[in-house]
Amino acid sequence: MSSLLVLRALRICINQNHGRNLYKLNFGRQLSHFHRSINSTSSFPQVLSTHRSFASTTESKNDTNATLVDNNTYERVCSETLDALCDYFEELTENAQNLSTCDVTYGDGVLTVKFGNEYGTYVINRQTPNKQIWLSSPTSGPKRYDFVSTEGQLGRWIYKHSGECLHDLLQRELRKILKEQDFDFSQLPYGK
Repeated sequence: MSSLLVLRALRICINQNHGRNLYKLNFGRQLSHFHRSINSTSSFPQVLSTHRSFASTTESKNDTNATLVDNNTYERVCSETLDALCDYFEELTENAQNLSTCDVTYGDGVLTVKFGNEYGTYVINRQTPNKQIWLSSPTSGPKRYDFVSTEGQLGRWIYKHSGECLHDLLQRELRKILKEQDFDFSQLPYGK
């Protein structure tokens, strides 16, 4: 089957429908049947619409529904969260006697906490297009957190697949690293 014939058939179909629909050709047909198809656009097998609708749920497993936040609210909440986490990590790593090397850096919306070769590196960063905070954990891997607010609460960063809050995950995982310290991530903004 000649690719020139296929291109000609597609051009005819698209021109007649002003590019609104894409036509799916059955390339398994015999060449003689294909020649008949070129002369009559009504014999093309099926029309595929180029319009798609996408939906995403804001419901987490613990039945809390996310309130969609506007860009300004997202930026404010995200900055407050990352600033507070940065300050808290700096305090915790300064007081960590069981860790020989620790490094906390924050810039351009990316918080990096290095606990050395034994425990790995945590990266927490803003994802403005998705209105999320992403976490890369050496223990549990990557996660994407949505800001979820419920009645009577300021809101929390929730991982929709498990319903766990970002601050709760950090509390659980860092308990194994910062063994000798008493700390509570839930006291930080958006941790409760």
